[in-house]
Amino acid sequence: MTARFKGWWLAGLALAWMSGVAFQLHERVLQDVAAYAAALAGGVVCAGVALLRRHTRASALIGLLGVALLGFGMTGGRAVLRVAQTLPASIEARDIVVEGVVASLPQHGDAGSRFRFRVDTALHQGEAVTLPLLALGWYRGHHEDASSAQPRQELRAGQRWRFTVRVRQPHGNVNPHGFDYELYLFELGVGATGYVRDAPALLLDRAAGYPIERLRQWVRDAIEASVPQRRVAGVLSALAIGDQGAIEREDWDLFRNTGVAHLMSISGLHVTMFAWVAGLVVAALWRRSPRALLRVALPTAMLWGGLAAAIAYALLSGWGVPAQRTVWMLAAITALQALGLAWPWTLVLLAAAWVVSLVDPWALLQPGFWLSFGAVGLLMASRPAHAPATAVPRSSAFKSALARFIGVVRGGLRTQVIATLGLTPLSLVFFQQVSLVGLFANLLAIPVVTLLITPLALLGIVAAPLWALAATLTSGLISALSGLAALPAAVWTLPAAPAWAQFAALLGAALLIMPLPWRARLLALPLTFPLLMPQPPLLAAGTFELDALDVGQGTAVLVRTRHHTLLYDAGPQYSRDSDAGQRVLLPMLRGQGVTRIDKLVLSHRDTDHVGGARAVLGALAVGELVSSLEDAHPLLRGTTTPRTRCAAGQAWSWDGVQFEVLAPRAGDFERRLKPNALSCVLRISASGGSTLLTGDIEREQETALVAAHGAGLRSDVLLVPHHGSKTSSSALFLDAVSPRWAVVQAGYRNRFGHPAAEVMERFAERKIETLDSASCGAWSWSASQSVAGSCLRETTRRYWRHDAVRGTDAAQTR
Repeated sequence: MTARFKGWWLAGLALAWMSGVAFQLHERVLQDVAAYAAALAGGVVCAGVALLRRHTRASALIGLLGVALLGFGMTGGRAVLRVAQTLPASIEARDIVVEGVVASLPQHGDAGSRFRFRVDTALHQGEAVTLPLLALGWYRGHHEDASSAQPRQELRAGQRWRFTVRVRQPHGNVNPHGFDYELYLFELGVGATGYVRDAPALLLDRAAGYPIERLRQWVRDAIEASVPQRRVAGVLSALAIGDQGAIEREDWDLFRNTGVAHLMSISGLHVTMFAWVAGLVVAALWRRSPRALLRVALPTAMLWGGLAAAIAYALLSGWGVPAQRTVWMLAAITALQALGLAWPWTLVLLAAAWVVSLVDPWALLQPGFWLSFGAVGLLMASRPAHAPATAVPRSSAFKSALARFIGVVRGGLRTQVIATLGLTPLSLVFFQQVSLVGLFANLLAIPVVTLLITPLALLGIVAAPLWALAATLTSGLISALSGLAALPAAVWTLPAAPAWAQFAALLGAALLIMPLPWRARLLALPLTFPLLMPQPPLLAAGTFELDALDVGQGTAVLVRTRHHTLLYDAGPQYSRDSDAGQRVLLPMLRGQGVTRIDKLVLSHRDTDHVGGARAVLGALAVGELVSSLEDAHPLLRGTTTPRTRCAAGQAWSWDGVQFEVLAPRAGDFERRLKPNALSCVLRISASGGSTLLTGDIEREQETALVAAHGAGLRSDVLLVPHHGSKTSSSALFLDAVSPRWAVVQAGYRNRFGHPAAEVMERFAERKIETLDSASCGAWSWSASQSVAGSCLRETTRRYWRHDAVRGTDAAQTR
């Protein structure tokens, strides 16, 4: 077997393994464990046949099939084990006394604290139950799961506590272009989420386990004590120990818009760069010892020293999934080079990817996996085949130093240009945006963060005064980045392109930076055009599309006509640093290519309807704000968006689609009504269908609407009033509207019990099909079609997603 054939053979094995893993990751539901056992057995048999019958094409194909079966079976078997650890639905939403250890660095915020908790014992009504790893919240204030017993400030990693908790199966929002929270929990091995109840919480032991987490806790506490500026202390904590939750939301927005967010979290690129710096330090020290040079070659010392530093840094950063992924990648590359295997760079990358997918198969679904390998692959692919050496006269020390400096600068510029050009298509594929100032921001931030701030943040562990210097540099960097972000068109956003256009653009990016003749590189231009200039399909005139988004306990509905966009409510505010606008609306709007909201209608002042509005107003152009908000409402202060108070009788037409405000009446604002009663009610109609958006109106307002409009309320789609509260959806109102479909936007197992059982019975009696966002995800419907819309949770179903049948009991108790 020739060396070239061996290379192709090994590359084929790695690709076959990852193909089997990828096939399993796209399963909608898990098969029986016997099916995965059979796949493993078949893989072993095929591998044995291939080994016995070498050097034939048939044996090679059999071997590749066997490796693919091994990847499929092993990943499926691990998935079955993780699903088996998920909390049973029978003990959801019940008080359980748990004793265990805080297993992660708690994230403290205005709404309370969030942390992972390893349960050692659990009792429900005096009987022992088994609980998986929990993701808990200990909330205060206006949070829907707030406890009257305030979260204790002494909550720290590694402590043993006794809590009374209520837990539920992992459940997240499912929206177009949104973050898959359920996959995130599944990858971490978290089998249930929940919150601490009002019963007394007891601290039993301050050092019960998790010594690395306790070290991280000590470092974070020390940074916060030494650096008074909260936002700067958060950045230093993120760089030193991977505490990304400590960074303020505004700063995350700044880092994303300037393209340096990868530097502020301990991502794959960050750990790789840290290992590179550590390798240079090891090399400098190694050169000073002739004995060390004789025992271990300098390149070998650099490799293993960099790997050891990466492992230590990853452990200190919390051993998160991105850090693990990178450590295994570096370990694979280091081992190959240490063994003296002169593999081409493509084979080295494939070997590293095989190790990563073996340890963490779900990493293949994360953007960080592809960005990390993409960055390394681009740099390797762009290397000239033969780099000519430049001779520097020994007689001139100054010229030698200057030449080395110029070489470092030139290499840094080349690296950054290649990474920026090559990773732009990946950024557009995953995030639908790219920072146009990212090249300049990274040229500034990479050396400052990697060579100055991060080392100072780490050295501050042994010399606390260095944190003050790191804080000064961080403040200066934030100021400089703010200036770049303020430049016109600092961020370029594009709608999501079809899969074929994404693949073509990635191929074009690879061609552009590879050391090929320019004529070959010019092929990159036509390949990237479909991604860079996508053409979203236009709706036909006289029709509209509606998306009822999955925002938890709150309302957000997007309505689009041929040339216009309306947003009805903006979802809830989850915490001081998080809301539906930032987490749900903006990613979806970017993915759909929406850069302007022609009308933003805010039905009333409740935070589950207006909580995400500030993020939308700050990120997009809004033509008009229509609401029932009082003039003194904080959301209206300082905004230059034209605004109108909604009142019955207002109407307009867009692209052949009619919009009519039915409530509140103009005189209602003088009657001191509660906010629900002032909800803006909007009816949208076209030749193909109609919908009625109702906010949080209650029976009195429903009765008034029926009296004023009667059969004029009839609509195909009804946004169920007040999330299905028992104070709304009266029989009189339902008979007048007579919808075919009713959509309930409510949180999974919310504390209000929405939708109420009696309300659902009224819909069932009238044979109205109901869809709730907790089990449907985002619901999309087109007025041009007479069929029901589609639930995103069903159309994109995967086995780690919450199963609505398994996860919903008839009664939702709190």
